[in-house]
Amino acid sequence: MLKDLGSLPAVFPMPVLMVGTYGEDGKIDVMNVAWGGICGMDKIALNLAAERKTLKNIQARKAFTVALADEAHIKEADFFGTASGNVMSDKFERTGLHAVKSSHVDAPVIEDFPLTMECRLEEIRDCFGEMRVVGTIVNVLADEKVLDGKGKVDASKLNAIMFDQFKNTYYTAGKEIAQAWRVGAEFMKK
Repeated sequence: MLKDLGSLPAVFPMPVLMVGTYGEDGKIDVMNVAWGGICGMDKIALNLAAERKTLKNIQARKAFTVALADEAHIKEADFFGTASGNVMSDKFERTGLHAVKSSHVDAPVIEDFPLTMECRLEEIRDCFGEMRVVGTIVNVLADEKVLDGKGKVDASKLNAIMFDQFKNTYYTAGKEIAQAWRVGAEFMKK
């Protein structure tokens, strides 16, 4: 028997995307975004709240990176979804992750994540109270350890994590691995 649950965002799995930008001061900012996905062969769309520092950085730099979060960095990914760059100036530094400047766009590449899309901003639109950011993927970087023998990404090697909006948990390949907004809490105490 089916039960009415009302209106809710009932999509599973949701990606756990790490959106990297540079602030006006040149500091690295990373935000955990679940409301995003591919919207064309070379396009990615993200839905961000208007007050997000990441959105302001994208508007100013006209570029961003999108990395797939993996199980090895679940705490850091969760923290990036909990802490705000608007109030925590050392957000990226607290995690101990490493970044280099993209050679294709004006945004950081977080070297610790296994797959990163380097994106050029195409447009930002107000869409039902959220800001829809669309970027062109100009390059993809992948750690060699996630490639198969033909140089293609092997999803089974990514250990990418997924977000479950029903229970606010993370999964990888169907296995729950951590509680969202809690597993990265230790970084809030530094």
